[in-house]
Amino acid sequence: QVQLVESGGGLVQPGESLRLSCAASGSISSIYTMGWFRQAPGKQRELVAVISKSGVTNYGAVKDRFTISRDNARSMVFLQMNSLRLEDTAVYYCNALAHGTDGTEIYWGQGTQVTVSS
Repeated sequence: QVQLVESGGGLVQPGESLRLSCAASGSISSIYTMGWFRQAPGKQRELVAVISKSGVTNYGAVKDRFTISRDNARSMVFLQMNSLRLEDTAVYYCNALAHGTDGTEIYWGQGTQVTVSS
């Protein structure tokens, strides 16, 4: 089984920055893609950014302000969020496509709240 634990969320003002971290643990033989999704109240979960094991990235609408990175040695993925806006308020979920004891599956973290408010 694979566990994903996010950290780094919080309350910030518009224009400020936050850095989210996600650590994968458990019986993992390989982690393929890792990424971040978010879900605002009343909205569907949406892609923020994903990154492959080799570092190829794909972003949603936040490409110019957010940067995803990854540390394969520590099984971690990060999301640097700059110039935060009110509309970035959401629960941010870490996501990983990984091979564990049950085969290759998509795993999700429990989510971390990011609130942007003046």
